[in-house]
Amino acid sequence: MNAIQGERRDISSERNHEELSSLKAEGYNMLVDLTCVDYCAQGRSPRFDVIYRLMKFDLADGKDLGRLEIHCGAGEEPVLRSVRDLWPVADWLEREVWDMFGVKFYDRPDIKRLLMYEEFVGHPLRKDYPILKRQPLIGPKDGAKADSPSFNILKPTVTGE
Repeated sequence: MNAIQGERRDISSERNHEELSSLKAEGYNMLVDLTCVDYCAQGRSPRFDVIYRLMKFDLADGKDLGRLEIHCGAGEEPVLRSVRDLWPVADWLEREVWDMFGVKFYDRPDIKRLLMYEEFVGHPLRKDYPILKRQPLIGPKDGAKADSPSFNILKPTVTGE
């Protein structure tokens, strides 16, 4: 495989932190991405794959010395250990994975939504999220009505009537 694509390895969700820590010690010093895939529609077990994309990055001359894709299978209610102590960028990436897929990180009890608003119920990238689900409408904090100019300044105007 070429350096951009890299190699794939599977690890257990119970040992994700230990295995990723040893990979960092081997020289995989950059977490390029952390994402998730939901296999609910395929009926696969475990349902989720949390995917870590790592890179060996030569700090002296900026060369990519190799990439690795780690798949960590997680069950119906996925819970993993955070890796933000290994790679600080994981803070944002874990928040996104929790927000969109509902993957919990047990050593992050105060995790907050990153992409969806706080009142949003559920995790929209789960394959079992209802396509017609309606979320609570939120408006301005001052209580202005939805049809007031302060709520939507860029309302379309109809011309030629």
